[in-house]
Amino acid sequence: MTTATGLRTPTVRPRIHDLRHAFTVQTLLNWHRAGLDVGSRMAMLSTYLGHVNISGTYWYLSAAPELMELVAARLDANIGGPR
Repeated sequence: MTTATGLRTPTVRPRIHDLRHAFTVQTLLNWHRAGLDVGSRMAMLSTYLGHVNISGTYWYLSAAPELMELVAARLDANIGGPR
């Protein structure tokens, strides 16, 4: 089934970590797009993922260019663009 859906090929095999990462990034993207206060929700997401420290969850932020673009745009809107 994973081959039929394109998740697995002869050289690519998804790991459970890959699914956790995808879930986390998608959740953060959805929160940003909805204009929600992401910072106030991070502890909840960290707990859901089983992270002892919130920094374990923040690691996911650096590995997603689309998420970084949304964060940068939100910062520009709140504190002003480049000067």
